[in-house]
Amino acid sequence: MESTLTARDRVGVQDFVLLENYTSEAAFIENLRRRFGENLIYTYIGSVLVSVNPNKDLEIYSKAHMERYRGVSFYEISPHIYAVSDNTYRAMRTERRDQCILISGESGAGKTEASKKILQYYATTCPVTDHLSTLRDRLLQSNPVLEAFGNAKTLRNDNSSRFGKYMDVQFDFRGAPIGGHILNYLLEKSRVVHQNHGERNFHIFYQLLEGGEQDLLSKLGLERNAQKYQYLVKGCCPRVSSINDKNDWRTVRKALTVIGFHEDEVEDLLNIIASVLHLGNTQFGEGKNGENQITTETQLKYLSKLLGVDGAALREALTHKKITAKGEEMISPLSFEQAVAARDALAKAVYGRAFTWLVVKINQSLAFKDDVYNSSKGSSSVIGLLDIYGFEVFQHNSFEQFCINYCNEKLHQLFIELTLKSEQEEYEAEGITWEPVKYFDNKIICDLVEGKHKGLISILDEECLRPGEPSDISFLEKLEDTLGGHAHFVTHKLSNGKTRKAVSREEFKLIHYAGEVNYSVNGELANQSGNSVISDMSPLCNHTPWRFDEALVRHQVKYLGLMENLRVRRAGFAYRRHYETFLQRYKSLCPGTWPNWQGRLADGVATLVQHLGYKPEEYKLGKTKIFIRFPKTLFSTEDSLEARRPTSWRGYRERAKYLRIRQAVIVIQSAWRGMISRQKARRRRHAVDIIRKFIKGFIYRHYERCPENEYFLDHQRFSFLMMLFRNPPKSVLDKSWPIPPPCLTEASEHLCRLCMRNMMRAYCRRIQPEWKKQMEQKVVASQIFKDQKDSYPQSVPKLFVASRLNSEEFNLKVIQTLGNDKVKYGIAVTKYDRRGYKARPRQLLLTSSFAMLVAEAKLKQRIDYATLRSISVSSLSDGFMVLHVPSEDNKQKSDVVLQCDHLIEVVTKLATMADKKIKVNMSPDSITFAVARGKEGVIDFTSGPELKVAKCKKGHLLVTAPKLNP
Repeated sequence: MESTLTARDRVGVQDFVLLENYTSEAAFIENLRRRFGENLIYTYIGSVLVSVNPNKDLEIYSKAHMERYRGVSFYEISPHIYAVSDNTYRAMRTERRDQCILISGESGAGKTEASKKILQYYATTCPVTDHLSTLRDRLLQSNPVLEAFGNAKTLRNDNSSRFGKYMDVQFDFRGAPIGGHILNYLLEKSRVVHQNHGERNFHIFYQLLEGGEQDLLSKLGLERNAQKYQYLVKGCCPRVSSINDKNDWRTVRKALTVIGFHEDEVEDLLNIIASVLHLGNTQFGEGKNGENQITTETQLKYLSKLLGVDGAALREALTHKKITAKGEEMISPLSFEQAVAARDALAKAVYGRAFTWLVVKINQSLAFKDDVYNSSKGSSSVIGLLDIYGFEVFQHNSFEQFCINYCNEKLHQLFIELTLKSEQEEYEAEGITWEPVKYFDNKIICDLVEGKHKGLISILDEECLRPGEPSDISFLEKLEDTLGGHAHFVTHKLSNGKTRKAVSREEFKLIHYAGEVNYSVNGELANQSGNSVISDMSPLCNHTPWRFDEALVRHQVKYLGLMENLRVRRAGFAYRRHYETFLQRYKSLCPGTWPNWQGRLADGVATLVQHLGYKPEEYKLGKTKIFIRFPKTLFSTEDSLEARRPTSWRGYRERAKYLRIRQAVIVIQSAWRGMISRQKARRRRHAVDIIRKFIKGFIYRHYERCPENEYFLDHQRFSFLMMLFRNPPKSVLDKSWPIPPPCLTEASEHLCRLCMRNMMRAYCRRIQPEWKKQMEQKVVASQIFKDQKDSYPQSVPKLFVASRLNSEEFNLKVIQTLGNDKVKYGIAVTKYDRRGYKARPRQLLLTSSFAMLVAEAKLKQRIDYATLRSISVSSLSDGFMVLHVPSEDNKQKSDVVLQCDHLIEVVTKLATMADKKIKVNMSPDSITFAVARGKEGVIDFTSGPELKVAKCKKGHLLVTAPKLNP
């Protein structure tokens, strides 16, 4: 730590006890600002670590950093959460005593992240076995589960812990983690039913809706829209840019599996989460007889199913209350307001118990098991992690803030007492006289809250249990009667004219160690916290990455009691170090201790400080340590060390270093030159040998393989194979192949076949099912129309489509008529009548077993594939085709003449859908078809500039089509 003191003007001091003006809050905050500006977020107050949240990731939590702090003395290296973790771990190992790390601060201060870093440090640096590896994974995976169910987005923090957590990590005699236990308290259950503007409910609700599978949501009766649920819309913040609810859902599900939750347990847990959302959507209204009743039957049905309770009993519980007086039970209906309050109370209770059950299940998976590990090898020790809210003051402070602040009041009392105790114990161990320290004793405030009979909590219990109708106002009046003369208790009635405006008639004020706080006696009145007020506060409360908010820092310094803690620490001596450490660093400042001190360490330190001119009131010598009272004394010593380093010693050291480097350079240069020369000679001899072999091989290249030409022939083979390796054929259509040397002719033929075979296999593997189907149809089209149909070349590059008609174009009555037969393909066609060849628009629909012609909602004609004899088309570019059916079939009276735009596609679809092979006739001039029994019709085809269809004098149908490929 002393090595950074010379840069204190830039980076500040890394221990606040070294602040010269330690009573100044401005100096305290300025030191934080300097360190924060240099990316130094950690500072000590003795053994207390103060952390400033940068709200962004820093590269100071790697495994290398963990190793840097592992086994190092607390003050030998810069402050870090790993230093606290390691110091606690080593104290547990060496002293064989349980340890505890307290993490406190406001929302957004980084408490949750700090606890994660501590657990990660122990998981990485502690000894581990296969069983312990499983425990380590469960320990780490418990964090995302607890965060999902216990954390929420607040105005100051997107991942704020809304519950207190105490975690025990149990270690065996080797220092390996063997178990864990979590204790939760002060869950902010009011958040389940209400959130301030800009805040969200607990993460799990949004994770379930965003990431849950559709089948799961349907089973739970939920929709993938947070805006649909009353308990999720009050904060007007369903989505947060820094939170990915879908990814977090997957993380939570995986974590539950790692921890050991069974699927039925997860299902029951999600049922409870869904039931809370349904409770929020349960509405009440006035019935026919004026009574209050539930108006949302769907929610009631899902609630009874998810919670496994009788629906009628649940309805009764939500709309009526039971009063027991003198052994008799009376059931009376609830008013609208009472029913809403009862619903919200049930939602909070259900969620609270589910959270407690979740913690119990996690504890069961983390519990130390004797059958897995033989505890007889040694006793176990525990490190506790206490993660708790800091002192809170909001616009509206309810009972939950009262509990949190009371807890901080007790922690502050314990903190000061432990600090004084540790200081006193160290002084006594070193033989230094202990001087009593004056400090604010907040016992008076703790007694005000927890005192028997006259304490605030006792009065609350008494008021809740008394007969009659206790109310918020009656509770406040009871407080005024009992605590009226207390110096730290104020109400509107008890205050004077100057302070009366600051306390409303429904509030009381407690004067805590950290400041004054107004508490409302009303029930959950968070709905009245004023969206406009909260929205005005919202921009001011966001933590911006790498921004030092002085007002917020001053606020937290006050509420965390840091100045009081520093004052207690500095009441005695600011700096203390072991004699060996102090003498080793500063011995060069005194001729009597330089270069080495041979006597007792205490005598050496006494000689050194006398030479430095320390005054008696500036220091004390203990049994193993020196105690320095004022930081300026240490700073002066450090500055002298920097300025007065012996010049001769520095010159000698630099000269010796220069000579060592020079000698090393000479040796390296000599070795390097010899190595380079030998390498050059070897390369030249090798090059000469290669050239000789190559020339001799070229001369004997036409001979059988012999020692004279084997190198040349091998080079030829190698060159040919490398050429193939670097420039193989790029596709199955690339038929190029290099000419091989004579000795590789046969091998080249085998390689060519193998290469083409491999490319064909690779090409076939890459073909997708849709593209494969397309190619199969194109093959059928090629077999039918290649070199036969004039329009075929133009159709080759065009893909066949699944259908030329959209589903909206199919008539609903026709689809219903088909029943189980599904339409595979549809296209608009023109049908020509057998009498007069009148053109009529139709839809040609193909199913798996038959084709049919449809006119609007009427099925005009059905053609079974089994009865279709053949199809006739012309060789020109027209779109005409004739479907030939048997004349003896009573259902089909004549062949069918059709014209469409995509003839090749339609014929191909018909050919592939029919199970049998359909014959396709190609006619260049005319097509003859059956009109009726014994009668025939003729279609004549001729070339022309454009497509025309007309009836000629012979009674034939004349089709003129342009020639696309002359």
